[in-house]
Amino acid sequence: MRLLRKSTGFFLIIMFITLFSFTLIGLINEFNAFQSITSIVKESVYEEDFVFHSNSYIYDEDGEIISDVYSNENRIYVPYNDIPQMFLYAMIATEDRNFFSHKGFDMAGITRALFINAEKQGIEQGGSTITQQLVKNIYLSNERSYNRKLTEVLYAYHLENLFSKEDILEFYANTIYFQNGVYGIEAASRFYFSKSAKQLSVSELAFLAAIPNNPTLYNPMISPENTHRRKEWILTKMFEMNYLTEEQFKTAKSEKIALTPTKKVDRFPDYITYIHFELEQLVGEQDGFNTEIALATTTEEKSVLLEKRRLRVDQLLKSGIHIYTGFQSEKQNQVIQTIKKHLPENDIQGVAVMINHYTHEIVAITGGKDFNKFDFHRGFQAYRQPGSSIKPLLVFAPYFAETNSPINKSISAAPFCKDSYCPQNYGGSVYGNVRIDVALKHSYNTAAVRMLDEITVEKGFSYLEKFNFAKTVDEDYRLPAALGGLTFGVSPLELTKAYTTFANDGIFQDARGIQKVVDQNGKLLYQWEDKPKQVWSSEVNEKMLNLLTKVVTEGTGRKANFTSSYIGGKTGTTNEFFDLWFVGLTENYTTGVWVGQDQPQSLASINSRSPHLLIWRDIMKE
Repeated sequence: MRLLRKSTGFFLIIMFITLFSFTLIGLINEFNAFQSITSIVKESVYEEDFVFHSNSYIYDEDGEIISDVYSNENRIYVPYNDIPQMFLYAMIATEDRNFFSHKGFDMAGITRALFINAEKQGIEQGGSTITQQLVKNIYLSNERSYNRKLTEVLYAYHLENLFSKEDILEFYANTIYFQNGVYGIEAASRFYFSKSAKQLSVSELAFLAAIPNNPTLYNPMISPENTHRRKEWILTKMFEMNYLTEEQFKTAKSEKIALTPTKKVDRFPDYITYIHFELEQLVGEQDGFNTEIALATTTEEKSVLLEKRRLRVDQLLKSGIHIYTGFQSEKQNQVIQTIKKHLPENDIQGVAVMINHYTHEIVAITGGKDFNKFDFHRGFQAYRQPGSSIKPLLVFAPYFAETNSPINKSISAAPFCKDSYCPQNYGGSVYGNVRIDVALKHSYNTAAVRMLDEITVEKGFSYLEKFNFAKTVDEDYRLPAALGGLTFGVSPLELTKAYTTFANDGIFQDARGIQKVVDQNGKLLYQWEDKPKQVWSSEVNEKMLNLLTKVVTEGTGRKANFTSSYIGGKTGTTNEFFDLWFVGLTENYTTGVWVGQDQPQSLASINSRSPHLLIWRDIMKE
């Protein structure tokens, strides 16, 4: 009975082969004569389908990779000329010997597979060509059925007419799966051997070529013995097809394979999280999304535009872009360790932003202690009241610019009241007339409010507006703003950026993390086009540098002082010690430090030790 079933099976298979062959030949011959299934296939295949995801990279200022950006598919797309020829030979020798002569399908291979399937009484082999396997990877499922096989053949035939053999090999080598989330030969080489595929030996290439046939069975991380056995078989097939000389064959067979697996590069989560944010802003700015978002009249319209911008960035990251930054790992590590050192308390947070004020680049930024990637980032997402750290920007520099007063001009620090607003100095102290430089270095509140009132709130804010603080609103235009009384506040990044103006002769230029974004071929895609703005004159700026130095050497910022060719800055403390600030500069860098709790509470218990000043001092010492 079993023999009869087998004989019947072979007979049916032979009949199917005959019918299939004649049908397929007929379809091909009549391809241009009538609308058929191949026409449907043709209409379903687009060249865009063969644009594949590739890893993107973020680099530091020295060109070292600090983040390898991909989600589920680890792929490094490489062109045909960068794919090792021996790898292609290995795949052809074992998967598709007639690759260069068939038109997408191999009748001999299909026939052989059909007989084996009849022998096993099931679908054991597919007889698929490399082109068919490419079709399956892109368009079809892994279902094993004759209907799917016919569809696969028709798709493959059309691909062979649409692309060259080299194109198909390029697509194939970049799409096949190598287990452990790795796709394509280049990513596989770097993942398993920590080097480019072009650097691999014949034996190593054959070893990798073993995996895609059955990624689970031949997973080198779990079953290396299986991978080695198939590698030996692949080398033999390559030798049989004269892809290897006898000497190459013997050398490859005797070579010992040593895996040196690498993990995904994803360091410095604080900085990387910020760069992802800035990339979205950069793309939004240059592709017009930001303008449209600003003009949106409804929440729904704005949400749609935000999603379009996000999808555009996601598309870019999947295309394999290279993002170059001004990041300095030594500075970043120093900032993180310094904050931990001076803020051992679990419930108290601290962040710092460090900017090279000559290059206008953000060289370090933290999101908080023990920060995890894409968490809430206090460096640029936390908006807090700036306290007296706003005075140089909103009050003193504008006052000099409007009145042309000298720094030794006398100003009243006596009690002040206007429209029921009566600010007090720290500790309730009362003063008389003081010099302007003394008023800043000791941060007398009544003097600052009186100065803003003299030049008018509107005039003071006309200078502050040039710094692009994101959350200043009309309600902020009032005298309490002189002491940092803002509706939403400012972020550490914003405030630090604004202070770079003092290092640049009164000129403000937005500081950025991203230098440029290029595609896989090095073509420039995006670059910031910030234009410098003269906020106040060189004469005003010189006065401010003088005053900021006195804050550090003689005033409220003394604990931040150390020997430097230039040093200056300003402290800021909000009501009930909810926030502690210090923003200052030396010859090369401007750095801002914020200390506080996520849910504002008094920091009176640590205020006396001035952690914000000590953090800034230790960061800025070189």
